Amino acid sequence: MDPNSLTQNPFAALTFVAAPALLTNASSVLALGTINRMLRTRDAMHELFTESKAGGQTAEERNHLREVTDRVETQAALLLTALRSIYFALAAFASATLVTLLGAGVASLANGFWVHPLALLGLLLGFFGAGGLVTGCISLFRATRLSLAGIRDEAALIRARSSAA
Repeated sequence: MDPNSLTQNPFAALTFVAAPALLTNASSVLALGTINRMLRTRDAMHELFTESKAGGQTAEERNHLREVTDRVETQAALLLTALRSIYFALAAFASATLVTLLGAGVASLANGFWVHPLALLGLLLGFFGAGGLVTGCISLFRATRLSLAGIRDEAALIRARSSAA
């Protein structure tokens, strides 16, 4: 990489900054969605708590309530893992953007000595960010599978109750 190419073309720095900046934005949107899901999980747990406090359930209903509670708790833990990974990715992409801007700014200084180390650091941060996104998405997928399991269980209960009536 020629350090002078960064100073001669005003759009060269923008090119290097665009990818991590877009990934930072995508990570932010993913984090907001995950926070929303976490809040809905908290609401579901609160409803389960209220239902358990009411009492008067049959043994089968208490067993079902325990299973649903376990599932919601596991889902919340997965969402927290996803959120942690997404925040890590967000920090890595924001840092990659900053390092890239810094590299573009110092490209002409010290005969371009800092260009290669800063470019390598920016790439490493980008890879760490991508790893965080992958980890977060895997946790989100697992949490979604738990949601689907809950939906299927409730659908089976509804069908059983409607056929018994």
